[in-house]
Amino acid sequence: MPKEILSVAIYEPLPEMESASLATMGKLMALLAAKGYSRDLLYRNSEHQFVLLRYWKSEEARQAAQEDPEVHRHWALLGNQIRIVKVYETLLAVPAS
Repeated sequence: MPKEILSVAIYEPLPEMESASLATMGKLMALLAAKGYSRDLLYRNSEHQFVLLRYWKSEEARQAAQEDPEVHRHWALLGNQIRIVKVYETLLAVPAS
């Protein structure tokens, strides 16, 4: 069974684009889930930045999403609505003991 891959993105909406960016992000998250690519969680920090946790179903799912024209349309819209602060493409779990 493929292991999920955690990616984290921190972003800020561009001026006057918060509502539009949240609508676009919601549509993108729903699309990715419907196609079985990922499951996503969205948070806001105290600096009014958004923190997106994306759990890709597998490396193959991530690659398929990157090649999906429907997904690209949403990413293109977000490119005009947000400013990326930081992206962690792949985070690995670390045993605590």
